[in-house]
Amino acid sequence: MTLFAPSTGVGATPAYAPAPPMAPCDINLAGTEAGGVQPILLEALPDSALARGARYPDCRPLASLFASQLGIADECVLVTASADEALERACRTMLDAGRNAIVTDPTFEMIPRYVTLAGAELRAARWPFGALPIDQIVALADDRTSLVAIASPNNPTGAVATMGDIRRIHDAIPAALILLDLAYIEYAGDDITREALTLPRVVVTRTLSKAWGMPGIRVGYAAGAAEAIAWMRRAGSPYSVSTLSLATAERALRFGNGWRDANVVAVRRNRGRLDALLTELGAAPLASEANFVTVAGVRATWIADALAGFGVGTRLLVGSDTERVRITVPSDDAVFGRLERALRAALAPEAILFDLDGVLADVSQSYREAIRQTAASFGVTLTAESIRERKAAGRANDDWALTTELILAGGRSATLREVTERFERLYQGDSEVPGLKQAERLVTSREWLAALAARFPLAIVTGRPRTDAESFLARFGVRDLFTVVITRDDGPIKPDPFPVAAACRALGTSCAWMIGDTPDDVASARAAGVLPIGVVAPGDQPDLVRDALIRVGAARVLDTTTELTSCLS
Repeated sequence: MTLFAPSTGVGATPAYAPAPPMAPCDINLAGTEAGGVQPILLEALPDSALARGARYPDCRPLASLFASQLGIADECVLVTASADEALERACRTMLDAGRNAIVTDPTFEMIPRYVTLAGAELRAARWPFGALPIDQIVALADDRTSLVAIASPNNPTGAVATMGDIRRIHDAIPAALILLDLAYIEYAGDDITREALTLPRVVVTRTLSKAWGMPGIRVGYAAGAAEAIAWMRRAGSPYSVSTLSLATAERALRFGNGWRDANVVAVRRNRGRLDALLTELGAAPLASEANFVTVAGVRATWIADALAGFGVGTRLLVGSDTERVRITVPSDDAVFGRLERALRAALAPEAILFDLDGVLADVSQSYREAIRQTAASFGVTLTAESIRERKAAGRANDDWALTTELILAGGRSATLREVTERFERLYQGDSEVPGLKQAERLVTSREWLAALAARFPLAIVTGRPRTDAESFLARFGVRDLFTVVITRDDGPIKPDPFPVAAACRALGTSCAWMIGDTPDDVASARAAGVLPIGVVAPGDQPDLVRDALIRVGAARVLDTTTELTSCLS
């Protein structure tokens, strides 16, 4: 019986789907676009170019421009839909089920996919950083090796292969096409394109997506010996690049060099700054000659999460050996400044700020119960679950106002003043009836807080009245550990950034972390430029809280407050 199924290669290849940062980000340093807008893209194409849209695309004029820049014959250039198509055509040209390809690990992630889709065996040489592992590559080759693919600068590490490396591999594996992906070569110290093309079995791929700043038009090319390029022409569509993309690329090559050169200069300068910053902060960046800098190892995930908490998206890559975070270098100095502030706070915080309720104080049987009992006194039944859900929705830091809102939503009438009086009577108690506040407990130990206070100045940022906040801290013997206490008496409450910013001003730093259990805590911290860390409050549902806090921008959500230690280590 014949089954409806994809080919073996397609079945073995997962869809390309980069995982976006979980927290919302307004700065995208996850992709490797140049940043900024190439002015050519904003200019209207002439009518003559638009009129060409009525005919099938003709790549020959653009191929001739590329060829003239390289000093080679036109037939040695194939214009493609970005370098990706050139890589795929090379794999289709040289590979089938009886052959194998050698790649590096890691490498540009589409290359192994194209090898698998072509039905060939995939062999990988480890290249985590530093010099290209020539001996490994040569040792992997046999008489069935028909392709060796090398990305230089390598994605995602930024490491480069020298011309000597390419020549040695070319000469050592005489039946293989050497596929040299130079997508980021404009950012490197040495452009080896012309010299590489002197070798008869080298095909170079280039793109307008990176330094030229035009990834959306999808234009690139393959260059090599006429015979190899002729084979690659057969391996795909004759009209893979649109007329409008061709016209835009032609204009860029004629008139857009100034923007490209300025972009490359800015990226190289800021790459050096980013490398120095990460080194200063102990993150051990990999040496890179691309438009990104990568950190590998145990700190990669934390850096990615923390930057997302500041609204800066990066690319977290989980490899066969380790995790890596790739940070695209911004060419814009203002964006770089924000990245620098975020990295300093993420890797070298100068203060730790705590919300009180749900973070240091278990209020599941005090404030939460006061909400429920106060509503009941007005004839509205609330459950612990309904209160948790409303808290998770945000803008719920004022329990008096929240209780009033829930009573009105339940169809009863009440003023804020009436609600506040009943709420406080229940919470504070009197000489005859103990208040609900007596049920509160300190979530952490004093010893844990004291150890933290020995490393960082600590602050409380709470929506409580000052008397209640000071009373709790004194009752559990931890008031002396907090340099600053900011309460609702000092100004606007969260989610307004005021209380977090006020705590930072009092501590003399803006390089801080804020630990909170509600969306209001996270929103206030992000707006104040402080790293937001979420925590699940005692009695809350972890999945509900985690989703709510990540959705509004928490860098990470802890199951308990004391897990903060692992983040700080």
